[in-house]
Amino acid sequence: MPTPPPPRAAADDDRERPADVVCVGETMAVLAPPDARPLAEQSSLTLAVGGAESNVACGLAGLGHRAAWISRLGDDPFARRILAELTARGVDVSAVETDLERPTGVYFKDPGPDRTRTHYYRGGSAATRMGPELARHPALRRARVIHLSGITAALSDSCAGLLETLLGGGHDGRGPVVSFDVNHRPALWPDPAEAAHRLLSLARAADLVFVSRDEAEALWGTDRPDDIADLLSPAPVVIVKDAEHGATSYTDGERTFVPSLPVKVVEPVGAGDAFAAGYLAAVLENRAERARLRLGHLAAAAALRTSQDVPVMPSREAMDGCLALDEDAWAGLASR
Repeated sequence: MPTPPPPRAAADDDRERPADVVCVGETMAVLAPPDARPLAEQSSLTLAVGGAESNVACGLAGLGHRAAWISRLGDDPFARRILAELTARGVDVSAVETDLERPTGVYFKDPGPDRTRTHYYRGGSAATRMGPELARHPALRRARVIHLSGITAALSDSCAGLLETLLGGGHDGRGPVVSFDVNHRPALWPDPAEAAHRLLSLARAADLVFVSRDEAEALWGTDRPDDIADLLSPAPVVIVKDAEHGATSYTDGERTFVPSLPVKVVEPVGAGDAFAAGYLAAVLENRAERARLRLGHLAAAAALRTSQDVPVMPSREAMDGCLALDEDAWAGLASR
C-alpha cells in the first residue's frame, strides 16, 4: 500500500498549513425539485451544489481532515454559491480560479419511479479549460493525497491532459499518493471505446483506484472483483465496490472483503464519493485495511440516507465504535 507523506508541521498560523488531501475536478450548480415529482411537473426548483471531487473534499472535512478543492469557475452567482458552500463545510477553496469568459456548469435532477436522472449543461464551462499547467500548483505538490476522477477526463482534451500529468509519477513512491475514482459517466463519452481505453489507462497509473463492479462490467466486460483487480494492475491498491453487497480491496497481494451496512436508501447520488472520503480518511489515519473499508461503508451509508449529495457525517465517536467491532459484530450489523 503506498503511504502518504507525513503531515507537515503546523505553521504559526494554522490556516497556512497545507491540505492533507487536494481534490481536483468540476463542481456545478444543481437545480432540483423540492419533492419526488418529475422535473417537467415542477413549478419551482431548489439550488444546491454538486461535484464528485468536491463531494469527497467535503466528506473529508466532515471527518476532521484538512481538504482543499481546485478547479475553475465562472464569474457568476453560481460560482459564488459554490465557493460559499464549500467554505462553510470547511474546504479550502483558495486555489480556485475565476474565468471571466466561461460560465459555471449547471445540472438538473429529474426524479423518476426507478431512479433520479441528471441533465447536464456543462459544455464549454470554465472547468473545461483546466489543463496540465494546473499540475504545477504548490497546493498539489504539498498534499499528502491528490484525489481525481474519470469525470474530469471526459470534459475536454486539456482536462484529460491534466489527469495524465498528475498521474504520471508511475508509482515511484515519491510525492503525494494519487487516488483515482473511475466514475464512469456514459453520457459524457460519445465513444464508449474511447472511454474504456482512457479510463483503463488512467486507473492503471494511479496509486489507489476506486471502481464499482457495474462500471467495470460496462467499460471492460469484466464483473468479477478478482478479474477487475488483475485488469487494473499495476495499480498498487484497487477497491472494487459492489453496491449493497460490500467492497473488496486488493493491496500488497492481499484481498480484503467487508460487507456493506443495510440502509433504507433515500437517493444513491453521492454515496460513492462518501465512500472514497471515508476510505481516504482512514488512509490518512494509518488505519488497517479492514477499518478503511468499514469507514468507507459508514460514510456511504450516511450519504444514502439523504437526498443531499454531501451528508452530515456521523460523529467520530460513533464511527470509532463501529470500527472497533470484531468481525462477528460487524457482520451482525451488516446482516440486519
